[in-house]
Amino acid sequence: MNSTPVALGARLKGISAIHTLGFKPVFEDYSPEEQRLILEADKIYYPTAFYADLFNAMGKPTFPSFHTYKFAMDKIKQTAIFQMLQIPHPKTRIFYGKKQKKTIMDFFCFPFIAKKARGSAKGRGVFLIKNSDELAAYLKDHSPAYIQEYLPVDRDMRIIIIGEKIRLAFWRISTSDNFKTNVSQGGRISFDPLPKEALDLASRTALTCGWDDVGIDIVMHKGHPYVLEGNIKYGTKGFHAAGIDYKAMLAGLILKVEL
Repeated sequence: MNSTPVALGARLKGISAIHTLGFKPVFEDYSPEEQRLILEADKIYYPTAFYADLFNAMGKPTFPSFHTYKFAMDKIKQTAIFQMLQIPHPKTRIFYGKKQKKTIMDFFCFPFIAKKARGSAKGRGVFLIKNSDELAAYLKDHSPAYIQEYLPVDRDMRIIIIGEKIRLAFWRISTSDNFKTNVSQGGRISFDPLPKEALDLASRTALTCGWDDVGIDIVMHKGHPYVLEGNIKYGTKGFHAAGIDYKAMLAGLILKVEL
C-alpha cells in the first residue's frame, strides 16, 4: 500500500505531500501507476461527485463523504432533509409545473426569496421578489420554482465544518445596497463572536445530514437560528481573512489521519 494520501479533485493541488491525480471521467485515461494508487488507497480524498458514487459502491471510503457529495448544490434535497430531520429552516416550498406555480401566492406574501434550485453558488441565482412582475420574470427562466420566506436581516453566519469539528466561523454582513451577504457579492467578514446556539445547530446539521466538509449558512431571526443551506463547494476567503493557510491546514489534518 502507498502511504501518501491520494486525491482526485483540485482542492489539494500543489501540496507535495498529497498525490493529486486530477479528474478523468474515463478511468483508463489514468496511467497504470495512477490506477494502482487509486485502487490500493485506503481512502480517496476529494473524489469528485462522479467518482464518489463509484467508490461508495465499491465500499472504499472517501473524504468528503459520499453523502456530502449527494447534496452538493441541490437546494431541493437540502430542504427536504432539513424538513425530515426537523432542522430549523426558513419556510420553503418547491413548485413544479404551471399549475403549481399559479399557487405560489397562496403560500407566500411579497417580498420573498426565489432561488435557482440546483447548480448555483456564490449568491448567484438568488432573487428578492417584491412584486408580481419580478415573480413572472423569475418563473420565465426557472423551473422548478424554489420559493423561500424572506427574513429581513443584514447578516448571516458561515460556519465551516471539516471532519466533525468547526474549523472556522464568521459573520457575513451585507452592503447597504445588496441583500446578499456572500463575500463574492461584496459581503463583509466579521469575526465577532457567534451565538452558541448557531454553532451547535451547525454541528448538529452537519452530523445528522452526513456532511463532513461543508460551510453551513445560518441566520438569526427573532432570537432563533435557522439553517439556510449547506455549501459543499465553499470559498476559502474567510480562512485567508483569519490568517489561516487553508491548504496547509487541510493537508495537516489529512496527514495526521484526522480526516
